[in-house]
Amino acid sequence: MNEVPTCAGGTLLGPWNDSDGTARYACLYQPASASASNKLPLLVWLHPSLVTADSIISTNILSFQNSFSLAAGTTGFVVLAPEGRDTTHFYPAPDNEGPGWDNWYRQFSPGTVKVGGVSYPENVDVATIDHFIGVVQAAGAVLNDRTFVSGWSNGSAMSYIYALNRPNVKAIAVYSAPDPFQAFNDPCPQTPVEDHPTTVAEIRVSNPKIQAYQVHNSCDIAGLCPNSEMIISQVANLGGNPDDDVIINDLKQEVGSCDPTCGTDPDGSSSNIPGTTVGSLNHIEWPLTWTEPMLDFLATHP
Repeated sequence: MNEVPTCAGGTLLGPWNDSDGTARYACLYQPASASASNKLPLLVWLHPSLVTADSIISTNILSFQNSFSLAAGTTGFVVLAPEGRDTTHFYPAPDNEGPGWDNWYRQFSPGTVKVGGVSYPENVDVATIDHFIGVVQAAGAVLNDRTFVSGWSNGSAMSYIYALNRPNVKAIAVYSAPDPFQAFNDPCPQTPVEDHPTTVAEIRVSNPKIQAYQVHNSCDIAGLCPNSEMIISQVANLGGNPDDDVIINDLKQEVGSCDPTCGTDPDGSSSNIPGTTVGSLNHIEWPLTWTEPMLDFLATHP
C-alpha cells in the first residue's frame, strides 16, 4: 500500500487514481499572498526514494517560499511536492524496492502510444506529476509559464527526465542525481537524443534544451559522483548549453572533481566501501547552503 504524506504545514491533495488504479497524493505549500490577482511561480519538488513527500522538511526550501523571487515582479513561490509510489527500482539494495519514482519505463508522451501495433501507456508517475500541476494551475494562484522542478536523489533523476519531456518546465535545480538513462543495474540503458532514435539504445526527448543546475557530492552514495557527471555530457550532446555542475565535499564546499576513492565507474558502483559509508552520509543530507544558489539559477533561467 502506498504511503500518504502528512503534509505538515501544507495541504494534502488527492487521492487521485492513476491509470493503474493507484491512489496518488501530493503536498501543496502555498504562501498566503498567492491568489488569482497575485499569481506566483510554481516549484515542483520530487522526493528521494524510500521516503515520502514529507521529506521536504529535511530541506530549507520552504523557508524561502515567502520571500524569494523566482520571477520578476513577484515575491514568493508555490511549492508542490507530489508523492511517489511503492515500486521496483534498479538501484542497489536496500533501494531496490520502496517509495520512489520510476524513471526506467520511459514512455513519457501523454496518453497511450502505439508502436508496431503494441500499445504503451504513459508512465503513471509522470501522469501523476502532470495531474497535480494541472490541479494547482486550475486553482488560479500560479503563473502557468513559470514552472520549475527540483528534486533529491531518485527524485532528481525523475526531475531530469521529466523536464526533458515537458516543454512547460522552464529549468531544474537538483541534488545528487543518478543518471535517469543509465545508472547501476539499469536493464535498458539509453542515450537521450533530439532527433529520431536510430536504435533502441536511444530515446527522443521533446524538451532537449532544458537548463539544469546540479549539486552533488564528490563522495556520494554507492560511488554515484561519476554517474551524476555522465548526465552533464548526455544533456550537452543534445545541443543545449552545458548544465551548471557543482561538486561539493564533506563540508559542502565546492571542489573541482569527484573523489576517486569513492568510485570511478560512470554507471556507479555499489561495492565501494567509502562510497557506501561516507558517501551515504553525504547523500542523506540536503546541502542547505546551496539551496539559495539553486533558486537563483531557476530565477535567472526562465
